[in-house]
Amino acid sequence: MPHSRSKTATERRQQAHRSGHRAEALAAWYLQAKLYSIRARRYKTPVGEIDLVAEKAGTLVFVEVKQRTKGGEEAMALGAVNQSRIVRAAQYWLSRHPKDADKDCRFDVIFLAPGRWPRHLKHAFSVSE
Repeated sequence: MPHSRSKTATERRQQAHRSGHRAEALAAWYLQAKLYSIRARRYKTPVGEIDLVAEKAGTLVFVEVKQRTKGGEEAMALGAVNQSRIVRAAQYWLSRHPKDADKDCRFDVIFLAPGRWPRHLKHAFSVSE
């Protein structure tokens, strides 16, 4: 029997990158089904990245997407959210989009796990945390 080679670090990174894109696309689809409009995907700034920027009823929503291999790992995933990075990136967004400066804003997290519906945690954290 031939020896199976394990994946290299580069292959694992590429697979994780593709998986992240799929997760963000699914989360965007889920939000659109809930009548959110998607303003940006993978919004990159010098201070961090925001997975999704969405809007609904005049509220601007900065969304972090967390994908896990099993359900029930949400507490651990939420703990892994770099809140200060997302807040800084949101402040950068607002500085570049002055028309949004007067809108209400919030920070949400969407959890994804195989075989489960997406779980949308609204107001996952605030700027002061």
